[in-house]
Amino acid sequence: MFKKIRKAMSQDKNPQAQDESLKDQVEETLDQAIEDADNNDASAEANKEELSEEEQLKQEVEKEKDKFLRLFAEFENYKRRTSKERLELFKTASQEVMQSMLPVLDDFDRALNEIRKTEDKSLLTGVELISNKLRETLKSKGLAEMTVKSGDKFDADLHEAITQIPAPDKKLKGKIVDVVEKGYTLGERIIRYPKVVTGK
Repeated sequence: MFKKIRKAMSQDKNPQAQDESLKDQVEETLDQAIEDADNNDASAEANKEELSEEEQLKQEVEKEKDKFLRLFAEFENYKRRTSKERLELFKTASQEVMQSMLPVLDDFDRALNEIRKTEDKSLLTGVELISNKLRETLKSKGLAEMTVKSGDKFDADLHEAITQIPAPDKKLKGKIVDVVEKGYTLGERIIRYPKVVTGK
């Protein structure tokens, strides 16, 4: 632009014409410079707005990503908790039914003890078959008899002492002398503690 002004100055010999031409050239150059500066400012502002919009979008994406990760973690925790609760429910859903069947098993034990005193083999065999079938059915559903016998060490976490008697033998002091009622577990949970007599 300034080259144009110099060129105009060198071409015109008439000083007045030269001044007019120079003035026109200066005004034109100034107008062009102002227009270019405005255009540069506008493009810089547009770039700035674009950058700020891009930054805003990035921030929004980060927020949404964080929100999604939190929701995902909460959902995983919910899934884990509900599956655990479902497993517990399946394990213990039949607990009440099993507990109500325990007296029936006790009655079978008493009946078998009494039948054994008689010499009726066919009656003993029949009752044993029914008793075994019932026990196997309950066993398949998770019921298991706790093995406790005379001479075992007494454990308050596993046994229920109903009374203490003088130990018939020194070896039985603080140990189980007799099992009054059998204990049962359902899965890993004890649903009835064995009732025992301990020696003192």
